[in-house]
Amino acid sequence: MGLDFKILRETAAGGRRAQLALPHQTVETPVFMPVGTAGTVKAVAQDVLESLGAEIILGNTYHLYLRPGHEAIGRMGGLHRFMSWPRALLTDSGGFQVFSLSQLRKVTDEGVRFRSHLDGSSHSFTPEHSIDVQIALGADIVMAFDECTEYPADRGRAEESLRLTMAWARRSLDHFTAHRNEVVWRDELGGRTQSLFGIVQGGMYRDLRRQSAERLVEMDAAGSGFGGYAIGGLSVGEPRELTLEMISEVLPLLPKDKPRYVMGVGYPDEIEQYARMGVDMMDCVLPTRAARHGLLFTSEGRVNIKGKRYAEDQGPPDPACDCMVCRRYSRAYLRHLMQAGEALSGTLNTIHNLAYYLGLMKRVRASLEPH
Repeated sequence: MGLDFKILRETAAGGRRAQLALPHQTVETPVFMPVGTAGTVKAVAQDVLESLGAEIILGNTYHLYLRPGHEAIGRMGGLHRFMSWPRALLTDSGGFQVFSLSQLRKVTDEGVRFRSHLDGSSHSFTPEHSIDVQIALGADIVMAFDECTEYPADRGRAEESLRLTMAWARRSLDHFTAHRNEVVWRDELGGRTQSLFGIVQGGMYRDLRRQSAERLVEMDAAGSGFGGYAIGGLSVGEPRELTLEMISEVLPLLPKDKPRYVMGVGYPDEIEQYARMGVDMMDCVLPTRAARHGLLFTSEGRVNIKGKRYAEDQGPPDPACDCMVCRRYSRAYLRHLMQAGEALSGTLNTIHNLAYYLGLMKRVRASLEPH
């Protein structure tokens, strides 16, 4: 197997300090994973990500399938080699991106037919095809193909979405089990086995979430199918209290000896709260997307660096931060870059925000260390 999960300490509140050994990296958890949609965490070079302490990042199956294509990436040795990233990678299934193309897709029991947002060309994703694409990309962790439920959704819609997701999870697992050793990205690791995570859906209905989790665990009755479990379909517009409710409902139902991943969350205080509840892995585009719009996360709260009040502020973006941006640049300079439309603005803002998120998780891990 390509995954080994070792719990070092658990707290009374459910939080756990653990290590997730993957073919390319042993990841210290709980962990925040920067999102690298198209083979890049936007505006930040891979060596900088390494210096910030990122141990695992995400690649996006839908975008990489469309451009440059999974077959081309496979021929070039897989996504690790293609993007020159030596540490761990996780690829999503493409389900969420297809979900977001609501005006350009048609969902059937077989899968999803959709039109490319790039050129309008027609494509289809089935569970089997999603797994094939991810095997070609060669990430350490791949995700089952799911159907994300929008918010709000009535019960009938949520039930139908769950029916599809559970059927697709079974097909994803079967196809992955049959083909996971057919690796086309054989690199210096010798093509070691990838790991598949199942995804819990069910909208904002507690009983449907329970049903989804229980059925996924049943699929993995022998313990050799899913390497971990994700909770998907959150942060799609629902109130934060509802997000927390769904996570709280699902966590106790998932195997304690496997990693738990909440997809697409969230603000710094949210990811800290979820980590202390027992979530091992989280990702979100928020720190990178917010950075490009001038929003910085700091120990003093959120800073909109475009504000006029920072025009002559010679202090660092965050006085409590020791990242390469805060050590060298002033708020006034970062504001100037935003006002001037300089590309460096997005880079420096993003480096700081990622440093803040990764530093927060490092502090959480330290607080969970065995005594």
